[in-house]
Amino acid sequence: MIGFDYVKARDVRDAVSQIARDPNAKFIAGGTNLIDLIKENVAQPRRLIDITSLPLAEIEDTEAGGLRVGALVPNSDLAYDARISKRYPLLSSTILAGASAQLRNMASTGGNLLQRTRCLYFYDTTTACNKRAPGSGCGARDGFNRMNAVLGWSEACIAVHPSDMCVALAALEAVVHATGPNGDRAIPFAEFHRLPDDEPEIDTTLAADEIVIAIELPAQGFARNFSYLKIRDRLSYAFALVSVAVGLDLDGGAINQARIALGGVAHKPWRVPGAEAALKDQVPDRKAFAKAADALLQGAAGFTHNNFKIELARRAIIRALEQAAAGMPQSQSVTTIL
Repeated sequence: MIGFDYVKARDVRDAVSQIARDPNAKFIAGGTNLIDLIKENVAQPRRLIDITSLPLAEIEDTEAGGLRVGALVPNSDLAYDARISKRYPLLSSTILAGASAQLRNMASTGGNLLQRTRCLYFYDTTTACNKRAPGSGCGARDGFNRMNAVLGWSEACIAVHPSDMCVALAALEAVVHATGPNGDRAIPFAEFHRLPDDEPEIDTTLAADEIVIAIELPAQGFARNFSYLKIRDRLSYAFALVSVAVGLDLDGGAINQARIALGGVAHKPWRVPGAEAALKDQVPDRKAFAKAADALLQGAAGFTHNNFKIELARRAIIRALEQAAAGMPQSQSVTTIL
């Protein structure tokens, strides 16, 4: 573990000014991912900028009928907030499916968006990893790749994004609010994370001198028909092999609107708007859901150890859609899949 300077930001403007002066600096809030990276010498910031005292820990109603969630709201506070539980239960469910209670108490909402991949080769500094050391190669492609991507991967990287919360935010079509030296910016969630292409070291479209200040949730929360189904090796504190966030708006026995996002399968939460649009006006049955699953997984391709994810994802998509349509969301406190 290397030495580093530590400084506490006075306000948002000061935080932006400090990060702009030193591109090698890192913001630290809960530190649930960054500290691990520093300990493993994966991240070696020369300076940590503490942002925990910034006024970004509130959840507020918006004029558009949604909610604005400050970047420093702890994951546990967000999951158990009465407004979130009632109006955005899909989001609450994904947070409760992730990490442990202790980590959720520390982890910040903004930090959850920015966590790095949990690929084994990214964390092992003795192996090749284009995300950690651009140009060094991808050890996962011919290595142990059971947890890696089957969609959206590139020759340079087959890592997956690890967040549960972000899968719900993708399905809800949240907006990320950021600020930097050039002013404020609103980033649609679908445009926030990026696929690896030939620059896998760049996870998001956030500039190096910008800071996330809030996440805005739209008025539509799919509070009645939703589900988050997470398939993992063990119930507690494990990353998803495949996860599915579903929100449905039903009208007169037919689907008026559908949102489906996948986790554990790509470098970012995976959505295919065309597959969602094809469900409009369809009867919510297994036949329609199977077609949607096939459309979502079109072009999926695995590697030596993770080909099973494709069929697993197909079944999980169908099951999550059935749960949402029936108004019986997957419980995050029991081991049985409903």
